[in-house]
Amino acid sequence: MDLGQAFLDLLAPGPLVLLLVGTLLGIVVGALPGLTGGALLALSLPFTYRMTSVDGVILMTSMYVGGISGGLITATLMRIPGEPSAVVTTLDGFPMARGGRPGRALGLGISASLIGGALSWLVLVLLSPSMARLALVFGPFENFALVLMALVLIATLSQGSVIKGLLAGLFGMLVSYPGIDETSGQRRLNFGFDEMAGGFSTLAIILGAFAISQVFADAMHARQRFESLDPSLRGIFLSPRDYLRQSWNILRSSAIGVIIGILPGVGASISSIVAYSTARNMSKTPEKFGTGFDDGIVAAETANNANTGGALIPMITLGIPGSPSASILLAALLMHNIQPGPTLFTNAPQVVGALMATHLVAHVAMFAIMIAGCVLIARLMYIPRAYVLPIVIVLCAIGALAENGRMFDLWTMIAFGAVGFLLELCAVPLGPFVIGLLLAPLAEIQLRAGLMATDGSLWPILQRPVACSLLAVSAAMFAWPLWRDWRRSADARARLGTQTTGRPS
Repeated sequence: MDLGQAFLDLLAPGPLVLLLVGTLLGIVVGALPGLTGGALLALSLPFTYRMTSVDGVILMTSMYVGGISGGLITATLMRIPGEPSAVVTTLDGFPMARGGRPGRALGLGISASLIGGALSWLVLVLLSPSMARLALVFGPFENFALVLMALVLIATLSQGSVIKGLLAGLFGMLVSYPGIDETSGQRRLNFGFDEMAGGFSTLAIILGAFAISQVFADAMHARQRFESLDPSLRGIFLSPRDYLRQSWNILRSSAIGVIIGILPGVGASISSIVAYSTARNMSKTPEKFGTGFDDGIVAAETANNANTGGALIPMITLGIPGSPSASILLAALLMHNIQPGPTLFTNAPQVVGALMATHLVAHVAMFAIMIAGCVLIARLMYIPRAYVLPIVIVLCAIGALAENGRMFDLWTMIAFGAVGFLLELCAVPLGPFVIGLLLAPLAEIQLRAGLMATDGSLWPILQRPVACSLLAVSAAMFAWPLWRDWRRSADARARLGTQTTGRPS
């Protein structure tokens, strides 16, 4: 992989236009309340079919970066996070903007996003080759144990109930099973439908789960109006003293964002929450957080964008996405017949180079676009959702039909849109569902390869130190939150019992 050549190729007119368009679209959609960067990535999958794999990676990666960053505009000016990861930004961004400093609030968020993204890019470049070389020594059982650990980790670290996260991941795995058995070549679980001979369309499922489900949710609030402020650019550029004062906060929040990004399926929302909480707990003036404090905005936005580089590390080295949005990037590579993993660096070095170069340049483009156009982008928020949602539905329908030209895929998209809406209505996270859908085939292939090599015996998986260790970690990660919740419930019952018995008659 020649990273210098990748940067030169990216700065050619065609790729550069793709990067700028992707970053701009990501920012705009990320800023629109209700629509997310994940929905944009899902909508864009069909448009990458006729592109080369490199151009597709450039477009999707730049959208990924822009989508994460765009949410801070509405979070700051309207107290409505355009992206879930920008929820924490509202705590200090909106009070600062309402206090007469919207330009400074935007400037802090935009600058922190650029620095967090750039630092995570440095980790991405330095750490990815080492992880890929390490993964090359893994056998089938090690790969299976790694995927299993990722699925358990996704469930246990998902927001909300551990059981709900686990059930979502298992449901995604179940949906992946209809189709052709990779080992025997036989059809399975097609229930007599010829259309299911090859299984469900992954694209249709992703479009339904991420985009159509969001349309259903937004349609319930189509007439909702948001409190907003008049945006101003005054104070948007920070002084060197501001950067120096925030240096430790930026480094700490970047480290948190990268580390949490590497954890499969966790996403940027948890990164911003952990970074914000850490900054408040370590601050000498914690009472200022939530009142329009610089440190709160910087911590949240630095961690958001640092998460992007961290999430790409396991995706390109192990084939395991580090966030729900990264899982759609993984789906895009698979649709171009590119298998992420340790061999990606030797089989498709130009794809790896394009992804790494785009990640950095897209952050620079994001900074320039948001500094120059945040006022105009903020005014786009007043477009009624009644006009936006039909366009999204039409684009989704075109995307679902473009893959195979089958009405069955369109119905699949609608059905999983309803499923995704119901899952979110029940507070079941979509991330584990989609990642389970993508990782289950890999887990099955690796497990079967290992069983064929050992004449069907599972005993060798416990005799291999790496595989056994990964299984032990998976069991511990699964048991720990359940035990913790049980202890909390037991303590609560004990306190209630003490209060009841100690009450005077």
